[in-house]
Order: sequence, then C-alpha cells, then structure tokens
Amino acid sequence: MRTEKTIALHTLGCKLNFSETSTLGRMLEKEGFIRRDFEEKADIYVINTCSVTENADKECRQLVRRVQAQNQEAVVVITGCYAQLKPQEIASIPGVDLVLGAAEKFNIVDHLREYTKSDTASVHSCEIDAVQGFNAAYSVTDRTRTFLKVQDGCDYTCSFCTIPMARGKSRSNSIEGVLQQVEEIAQQGVKEIVLTGVNLGDYGIIDEQRSSSFYELCRALEDSKGIERFRISSIEPNLLSPEIIEWVASSKTFMPHFHIPLQSGSNRILGQMRRRYRRELYAERIALIKKMMPDCGIGVDVIVGFPGEGETEFNETVDFLHSLDISYLHVFTYSERPNTKALEIADSVSMHVRNERNKILRNLSYMKSQYFRTQQEGKKRNVLFEHENKNGMMEGYTDNYIRISTPFRAEWVNQVVNWAL
Repeated sequence: MRTEKTIALHTLGCKLNFSETSTLGRMLEKEGFIRRDFEEKADIYVINTCSVTENADKECRQLVRRVQAQNQEAVVVITGCYAQLKPQEIASIPGVDLVLGAAEKFNIVDHLREYTKSDTASVHSCEIDAVQGFNAAYSVTDRTRTFLKVQDGCDYTCSFCTIPMARGKSRSNSIEGVLQQVEEIAQQGVKEIVLTGVNLGDYGIIDEQRSSSFYELCRALEDSKGIERFRISSIEPNLLSPEIIEWVASSKTFMPHFHIPLQSGSNRILGQMRRRYRRELYAERIALIKKMMPDCGIGVDVIVGFPGEGETEFNETVDFLHSLDISYLHVFTYSERPNTKALEIADSVSMHVRNERNKILRNLSYMKSQYFRTQQEGKKRNVLFEHENKNGMMEGYTDNYIRISTPFRAEWVNQVVNWAL
C-alpha cells in the first residue's frame, strides 16, 4: 500500500512506549504516510496510551477531544496499554475510530489498509495471555540518544500494577537480535543507547524459556562498534545482581547511572505491594554501587499513599531515603487501578494526605539532587550534548546523569565533551 495520507503520532507514558511509537512511525512512513506534528492537521492520529495512572486515562480522552477540534474527519487510532485493558471503554469515546490491543499494535499498517470509517469504533483486541511474540522497537529523535526495547511484559504480580494485564508475560529479543538493532542504530550516528523494557532485569526469556540473562546481554554489548555509551533504564533491585554492578563499574561503555525502583521504605508496605525484596536488600545494592562507583548517579521510584501507609510507614520511607546515598527521586501518588489486588487492602489514604506526602518527597528529591551535584563540583565528567538549540543554549547529560546547560556550539552537537563541573 502506497499512500499520501498524513499521520500524526503521540505517546503517553514510559520510554518503552516512546520507542514503540517511534518504530510505528517509521513503519508508516515506509508505507508512504507523511508524518505531521501532533499539533498539526492530519488525516490519521495515533495515540499510544499508558494506563499506569488514572491521569494517563484522562489524558487520552483529552487528546481525542483535541484531535476532534483539529479535524473532525480524521481517523483516530488508540493503541497501547489502555487500549489493551479497556478496549470497549475506549471505543465508546466520541471520536475514536480504531482500537488496537497489544497483539495488534504492530499490525497497524494492515489495519489502516483495511479500515473504512464508520459510525462505531472498530476494536481489535484479544486476551492478554494470547500475546506472546516480541516486537523489536527503538526511538530515534535528535539522533543523539535512542531508547532500545530489549524486553517486554512482566511475570511479577505487584498488587498496585496493571502492566502484566496490559503487556503480557515476560519475553525478550535475542542477543543476536539486539546486536543487529544496535548496529542499525549506530549507522544513524547515534552515540548513546538506553536499554529499556517492562522488567529489564528479567531479560532473556524467549518462547517462555530462559535462554540468556541481562548480564550476558551487557557483556555482549560492550564491544558494539559506533556506540559510545549504553545506559540502563529502570531495573528491579532484586534483579540488579552484584555481577551486573561490578560489570558496569569496569565497563568502558556502560554509564555509571542506575534507576532502581524502591516504592516504599517500609517492609510492611513492600509486603503488601508484593515486591520481591525488602529494604535491607535495597540498601545493600546502593552501598555496593557506591563502593564500586562513588560518583554513580542513582534514581529511585517511590509511591506515596499506598493503602495501609500510615504515619509510621511513611516516616520509615522518609528516614530510609535520607539514609541512602542517592541522586534523585521519581515520586508517584498512588492511584487505584481496576482489577488490582491493592483494592482489597483496607485503610485507604486520603487524597489530601497522599498529595502532602508527595510534596515532602519531592522536596527531599530536590535536596538529594542538589547535594549530589555539589559533591561533583570540581570534577570532570564526559557530557554528550544534544542537537536542540533552545534559545541559544544546548543541553547534555554527564555519564552519571547530571544535566548540563551551556551556550550553543554547533561543533559540540552529538559529541562527548570532557566537562569541568
């Protein structure tokens, strides 16, 4: 199918979604679709949704209304996690034409080829257990940094999370497949690859059988030609093994930067969340990282307001975070998600208290990030500068994930510069 129709894509949610949207865009362009910015008028709009929080659902609805205001005749396609979890609910949103579940997302070209606009939305979805194949994906935007999907799905059963219901079982690309994509990315001039997945540390399951491990993948990537930097996105503390930490510490290409979800500093709450570790293991991992890489940047995910989180449990979390040598926090306010076990837990926390606790931890995050930056003053770190000229300024990130802003210099674009902090 060749076409001159225009298409605009928008991503809600995580880096994994971002990589998949980028890949869908390339697939559609290959078929002759002409890309437009999402703010522009287009024939087709594709929204790749998230459903981690209630706000993501609301944002999807708002985007559909915005598209309708731009072009009432446009075809609106909804895919992603929200589309898998609640296909009929999405189909009932005025303006939605096509709903593609997890198994159909990467068949979007076929669906658009066969689609005829009608008064009711067309839904293509299946039970999540039927979703088994791995679809490779990566993002290329400014050709400086790429998010490369190497793993999808999750076999964990955290009581607050809908992702296993939206993404299916844990499955991965092969090491050979990843290396092939890395070579393809390198040919486009990209200098840094961020490895992403739903449960990245569980990498290595193919056709429901474990064939390799994330540690083996890291070792295989070390000598990739053309890629100067690899970065590990979020990885569970119980899957961040000492051998991975030691590998990163000795690697020439893997950056000294980890993002490790904690979610709570209370062992009682961790148990109710069905997390697969306790705070003691988390503290051990942080201590080992800092012992081997004193300048390593460490980000932490935390959820506030989980059912049963009283003042005692919240204070445990605050004190625990104070004690850790970390660099920044990503703070999430708990929101009830349908069909999750957390709904069965008594002692719901009021929204007012949830929001107050969020503010407290965001303030702590600011303090942690400022302290980390102060510790780095006077040191030299390698910075990869990005393409964008923002009012005469350019930005980049150090190897240990400190954002640098400096007057724009064209010769520094997509270059690694040794920078005095």
